[in-house]
Amino acid sequence: MLRPVEQRDVRFLRDMLRHAYYWRLDEDRERPVYRYVQNWGRPGDAGVVALDGPHPAGAAWYRLFDERAPGFGFVDERTPELTVAVVPSRRGHGVGREMLTALLEQARADGYDAVSLSAAAEQTAYYGRLGFEAVRETPYAVTMRLPLTDR
Repeated sequence: MLRPVEQRDVRFLRDMLRHAYYWRLDEDRERPVYRYVQNWGRPGDAGVVALDGPHPAGAAWYRLFDERAPGFGFVDERTPELTVAVVPSRRGHGVGREMLTALLEQARADGYDAVSLSAAAEQTAYYGRLGFEAVRETPYAVTMRLPLTDR
């Protein structure tokens, strides 16, 4: 079951950042991961929490970033950046794909033309199958973008 992210979920989102960005936590001290949840609820913030019974099993959300303070997968100020994380015990059961599908529907409903994300090189094939295309590569990660419209 999925439900929208609420203010009370910020602590869980913060915990999920460790799962989503474990491979990047020490990479860039100038772009701390807390930026992905700080002051949650600002314009452009949206997300879902997956529940396994009463317990959260994962979260997926997007947020707009400013060029002066970008996220890892920043493309531009009009493209929200996705974060997706599933608790280790629930991985491999389709939770991530279910959340991602719901989040992409939300982004389309919110009128976004595209979304972006930052992925480890070994994750790019998965996102590529979903239609994401690489737009920038570094030694640490690949920034990928998914068009949401035919414009």
